Amino acid sequence: MTLSLFLHVLSVVVWVGGMFFAYMTLRPVAASVLEPPQRLTLWAGVFDRFFPWVWISVLLILASGLYMLHLMGAGAPKYAYLMLILGVAMIVIFGQVFFSPYKKLKRAVAAQDWPAGGAALAQIRRLIGINLIIGLVTIAVVFAGRALP
Repeated sequence: MTLSLFLHVLSVVVWVGGMFFAYMTLRPVAASVLEPPQRLTLWAGVFDRFFPWVWISVLLILASGLYMLHLMGAGAPKYAYLMLILGVAMIVIFGQVFFSPYKKLKRAVAAQDWPAGGAALAQIRRLIGINLIIGLVTIAVVFAGRALP
């Protein structure tokens, strides 16, 4: 169980921490100092490097979480099931980002279609913002749930 918990928490740190950095730090700086061609090219490259780590994190979070729930059996705390629901919602949202606006962003950058790339990036930004909020709420659920009897 210790290895599963380690992989679970490490994967959450990679995913949620990466979203926090990208959304709260990189995004505002890139928007203020880069013109659309450079900004969109930067983001396409950032996502190219970050999203494989997210896929690994998603798989590890889901596998380790389900494994730990299995080990706890009927004694699993209610907050663990809420974590599962929130985590699945985050995975669905990430899948939406990956298979739709991210693909559009890559095509737009390759074609130098900056308005289309900007629209795709705006959609990614909204969805990642939602996922970041859900991720932070999930972390709060864990600590609140553990504190309650």
